[in-house]
Amino acid sequence: MATTAYFHQTGEHTYTPTSEAGGAWADDEIHFSPLGGLIAHEILRHAAERSGSTLQLGRISYDILGFLALEPVEVHVETIRPGRTIELVEATAVIRGRAAVKARAWLLSAFDTSEVAGGAPESLPAPESAPSWPMTDVWRGGYVASLDARAIRPPEPGRATVWLSTTRELVAGLPVEPVASWLALVDTANGVAVRRHPTEWMFPNVDLTVHLHREPAGGWLGLDTEVVFGSTGLGVTRSVLHDRDGAVGFAEQSLTIRRL
Repeated sequence: MATTAYFHQTGEHTYTPTSEAGGAWADDEIHFSPLGGLIAHEILRHAAERSGSTLQLGRISYDILGFLALEPVEVHVETIRPGRTIELVEATAVIRGRAAVKARAWLLSAFDTSEVAGGAPESLPAPESAPSWPMTDVWRGGYVASLDARAIRPPEPGRATVWLSTTRELVAGLPVEPVASWLALVDTANGVAVRRHPTEWMFPNVDLTVHLHREPAGGWLGLDTEVVFGSTGLGVTRSVLHDRDGAVGFAEQSLTIRRL
């Protein structure tokens, strides 16, 4: 049972964040992770309303265009490339009257390809087998404090394998597709394998791209993550994504690195 939520719906496509969505870099920002889940929710809602779509999410990419103030968010969605078996959908999240996030998603038909399925990374040990890991020792903010984090092995600089879950609803009292709630955890990847402490260095991500080879069941998110810092202020966080049944896809984030 969810004890609270990251957002309340206050209009047809407008949502107000709660303190549970608070960011890790500043007290007055939204953490992108729940916002990414909210955008995915609006994309899937749009697809279902437009055609009763049975298409599945194959890829979603987000570009973060600026500071994400902890203020009401309006999400606009349009179909860029319509089709019966393949669609491209674009969403814009507006905060303070300006575009704060642009996202695009490929929605693809489902076919029975079980006879050729293969190549996925090995499954992770179950989350119940991993000890609790207090992310709040490293990060602040309501969103991080809302997580149940379990480390399969002690995180090292630039390398971590962890499970994440939350009891919070994405939107209070609103049915949400499991994949959207699951995606609301993925952006946390950039915070699980820190190479340098965030009180000394900044390394926010400016984007997030998720590719799926199987629809996640929701619930626990497994992150097998590595972080690379370059020598000119660029970096990459990349993760293999899991649910309880095994690997489901991959995520990458582009980082801008600077000393505080």
